Amino acid sequence: MKIAILSNGNANYSTRRLVEEAEKRGHDVKVIKYKNCYISIAQHDNQVFYKGKPLGKFDAVIPRISSSMTRYGTAIVRQLEMQGDYVLSKSLAIVRARDKLRSMQLLAKNGIGVPKTVVSRNTTDIDELLEQLEPPVIIKLASGTHGNGVVLAETKKAAKSVMQAFYLTDDSGTNILLQEFIKESAGTDIRAFVVGSKVVASMQRKSLDDDFRSNLHKGGSGTIIKLTAEEEKIAVRAAKVMGLTIAGVDIMRSSRGPLVLEVNASPGFGIERVTGRNVAGKIIEYVEHNAKRTQRKDKVGA
Repeated sequence: MKIAILSNGNANYSTRRLVEEAEKRGHDVKVIKYKNCYISIAQHDNQVFYKGKPLGKFDAVIPRISSSMTRYGTAIVRQLEMQGDYVLSKSLAIVRARDKLRSMQLLAKNGIGVPKTVVSRNTTDIDELLEQLEPPVIIKLASGTHGNGVVLAETKKAAKSVMQAFYLTDDSGTNILLQEFIKESAGTDIRAFVVGSKVVASMQRKSLDDDFRSNLHKGGSGTIIKLTAEEEKIAVRAAKVMGLTIAGVDIMRSSRGPLVLEVNASPGFGIERVTGRNVAGKIIEYVEHNAKRTQRKDKVGA
């Protein structure tokens, strides 16, 4: 198969692992720096160009779009979808997962447990918003990632100060979310790596100090953990609700059951080092099976 990986380059560990596993299985792999692509749009002639030439046709495309390049990266992904390439993660699903508020709305609508969340763009509503949640509360930017743009406010006074600062400094129209603090899981969460309809690896992440954030990017540590049947089911359902076939689902264990904190559209592969699981290999296997099945359907339809 001819496989394209849309990425920032081979320096990325996840990209290197995908290339290794794909080549090991005999595939022709090309890493495409999507930020260097451009799209030509004309009637009946829409193409993606890379290094001055049309990108051409691929049997499968694996997007690894960074949060900072979501809008442009998903535009490239969308064009490849329109050209009929099999794309592992759809552009709409990536955009949906990157919006924390939209994610919470979709998950809650579909009966998946989430921390209670309130949001408003009006600074005059701060007192009313804080009446909805008992401090301490988590305050986060809807566009934050890797634990950035997330603050724990211990008191209502602290929460008001943080929110006012966010409102004053944020001119991009990004929503600010207030979320209940789950005391029993402070500084700890679970990352479940979903491929298709299965959890292929899972780890518990824990902060190394008093930080309430457990992200590995923030210096947290990871250990192997076995999910309960309920947690595994919720992780798969959460990915499906977001429309993602590959997802990192972050779960917190609370007194009322598992709560989904976030669904990541381009989860890192650090989980391989923690668990010893070949996540990249599982992804390539999934691509092989589903790209071929899609191609067979297209031939039948033709």
